[in-house]
Amino acid sequence: MARIRAFRALRPPVERAADVSAVPYDVVNSEEAAALARGNRWSFLHVSRPEIDLPAGTDLYSDAVYAKARENFDSLVAGCPLERDPEPSLYLYRLRMGDHEQTGLVACCSVDEYDEDRIKKHERTRRDKEDDRTRHLVTLGAQTGLVFLTYRGQAAIDGLVAEVTATTPLYDFLAPDGIAHTMWRIPEPDRFVEAFSNVPDLYVADGHHRSASASRARAQLRDANPGHTGEEDYNFVLAVVFPAGQLRILPYNRVVKDLNGHTKDEFLAALGERFEVAPGASPDPARGSFSMYLDGSWFGLTPPDGSVDRSDPIASLDVSVLQDRVLSPLLGVEDPRTDKRIDFVGGIRGTAELVRLVDSGKAAVAFSLHPTTLDDLMRIADAGEIMPPKSTWFEPKLRDGLVCHTIN
Repeated sequence: MARIRAFRALRPPVERAADVSAVPYDVVNSEEAAALARGNRWSFLHVSRPEIDLPAGTDLYSDAVYAKARENFDSLVAGCPLERDPEPSLYLYRLRMGDHEQTGLVACCSVDEYDEDRIKKHERTRRDKEDDRTRHLVTLGAQTGLVFLTYRGQAAIDGLVAEVTATTPLYDFLAPDGIAHTMWRIPEPDRFVEAFSNVPDLYVADGHHRSASASRARAQLRDANPGHTGEEDYNFVLAVVFPAGQLRILPYNRVVKDLNGHTKDEFLAALGERFEVAPGASPDPARGSFSMYLDGSWFGLTPPDGSVDRSDPIASLDVSVLQDRVLSPLLGVEDPRTDKRIDFVGGIRGTAELVRLVDSGKAAVAFSLHPTTLDDLMRIADAGEIMPPKSTWFEPKLRDGLVCHTIN
């Protein structure tokens, strides 16, 4: 059963919440982060992407970057200032994007449950990204990015949420990207702790590297603490837990820089041996097929009837079919996690971004996929299996900086 814990959040004053809050570190590059933070001394991007305050070309994993992160964090705490709640608390966090709305519980979740796979994963992580976030976390002595968890909703929890969200919120603002962010401090956290003790499973929806880094940081701090009890703050990871029925997954599309030595005609002929190829297709494919943009035109690619084993929860995913039948054998992309010839485009950018990348010459071909479902994610995680990389793109995104969890 899910163990959650209240915590004394370090958070900005109401009047500066919008200025402090920032997009997650991993959805922008250094140049984009610098542009978003320009002219805003309070932006949390100064902490999560501290290279923006160092000379151009600085090694992102150098000692100077982590030292700058700590310096900027300390300055934000002192100057903004970030305030610590006097009592351990839980929070509700609502995101609204157009007509879509989702409300989750901000809490600290058990690293033990993560390590024991009672918080279930569906992606592998990259060691270099774990190294980075672990060092960032330990250097700051704080968890500053929210792990995005989900669970199968329960009516009792929904009722508690409705009570709290009927009251005046702690924060309520519209971010520059048009996403509304609203947060409530829960006055009676014990009721939520008890309710979540009846939730059998939590799932990592987004934030595999953050959660893995929290586990590694815990191991490092535990080994350095001869008086370790298991109740220290480093034994818990900062997360937001959303009911699965409220979440929306967008497609995670692919672009490849070249055709692996094929001409356009050769590539289309090879695809024709594996799929039904339909010119003039919609850029938004149905489940079980995908769309391809090549040389100014959209093509629909549909596997022949019976050629995909739909009883296999992983092999039957559209991202798996694309990888196994196109990206690997035809385009030579054996490992999409490490191959520099492939890139991934979150569905929030739309298929117009795929067209732009190909038409500009930055990519040779693009593939648009139907989004993976929450049922797919949970079924695969329940089986202890791993989905192909970049299978899910969740929107809207949480923002960093609204609550921090100090761990030492």
